[in-house]
Amino acid sequence: MDYSDTIQWLFAQLPMYQRQGKQAFKKNLDNIKAFDTYTGDVSRQFKSIHIAGTNGKGSVSHMLASILQEAGYKTGLYTSPHLKDFRERIRINGKMISKNDVINFVKRHQKFFEKYRLSFFEMTVGMAFEYFARKQVDIAVIETGLGGRLDSTNIIKPELSIITNIGLDHTNMLGSTLNRIATEKAGIIKDNTPVVVGRKQLETTPVFEKIARQKNATLIFAGEQNFPAYECNLKGHYQKENTQTARTSIEVLRNKGWHISETAIEKGFKNVIKNTGLRGRWEIIRTNPLVIADTAHNRDGLSVVLQQIKETPHKNLHFVLSFVNDKNLDNILPLFPVNAKYYFSKAQIPRALDEQILQQKAKNYGLTGQTFPSIEQAYKSALQSADKDDLIFAGGSTFTVAEII
Repeated sequence: MDYSDTIQWLFAQLPMYQRQGKQAFKKNLDNIKAFDTYTGDVSRQFKSIHIAGTNGKGSVSHMLASILQEAGYKTGLYTSPHLKDFRERIRINGKMISKNDVINFVKRHQKFFEKYRLSFFEMTVGMAFEYFARKQVDIAVIETGLGGRLDSTNIIKPELSIITNIGLDHTNMLGSTLNRIATEKAGIIKDNTPVVVGRKQLETTPVFEKIARQKNATLIFAGEQNFPAYECNLKGHYQKENTQTARTSIEVLRNKGWHISETAIEKGFKNVIKNTGLRGRWEIIRTNPLVIADTAHNRDGLSVVLQQIKETPHKNLHFVLSFVNDKNLDNILPLFPVNAKYYFSKAQIPRALDEQILQQKAKNYGLTGQTFPSIEQAYKSALQSADKDDLIFAGGSTFTVAEII
């Protein structure tokens, strides 16, 4: 198989949550543990940081990787989902895993995958762990895919666990209350391992305190720490909280003996995009008209983004929107302004919500606009309709942003 064949096999052969949803969600860690044993316990062969949370975990992961790179450490980074290229998920010092490494990994282990029916996510986690071990990284920043307790990444023994914040998302799998979701995320807290929590929330704090006590894990709330504001080249307002979480985490690492200078911290925050390739966070695609894309896709994330849109100078507003079909739109659509023009569309994935259904749902909340069979057509229409002083926002899901950029 060449690279294209390999990627198609990964995507099509077995369940993939980002494309198919709940049916791809595994209820245990048996497969990834079996694969780890089969490959010689590669998850134990590198030091790591483990990050979970509803929003912000991707940004915090990239911030930490950037800072560690600036400090001179060979740094692995595993995140999901990708936007344009599968290889975005697995990086060392910002450089994506090579196509040959992807091909050879699948060739070596394809019989095992087929025998044990590993999911797409289990295979990619195994790929990342084997790659980081083989390349002998100093440390790897590992982002969970979904939840924490049953996430395939949750076989590592990290230097530090981080939980960014908790919001209502993926409730059909993680639970319908903040308390239950927090319990799933807190599954990454390990024995005698410090844990940083990004946001202190009334409903979730008792959960984290209880589990931290049970695990004898030092619990630190980032919002209670007194660090200066850092200049970061990620410009969304929500990055202030993420920056504080990342900085608190760096301090924990310093206390554990990691050598990270103040200069490395400052340069790391300033160079996140250059160092790690992060995209889709309040990303300005063009000006005149101003086009902004953001991957925020739940109530908590979108509420902050929409507030920043309100504060950004503009004449008229245009929204290019698409959502996945398991999203609670009754919880999200009321956030959007009525006095805007909407372009309802559908991403090119099986999980995408039909644009006609989205239009009807939106109409219930006074949001009106046209439908388009593709995000590309919706975006082109928005560009044609907008004046140079207008603002176009593209979002609703990661897949909207992926097709725009």
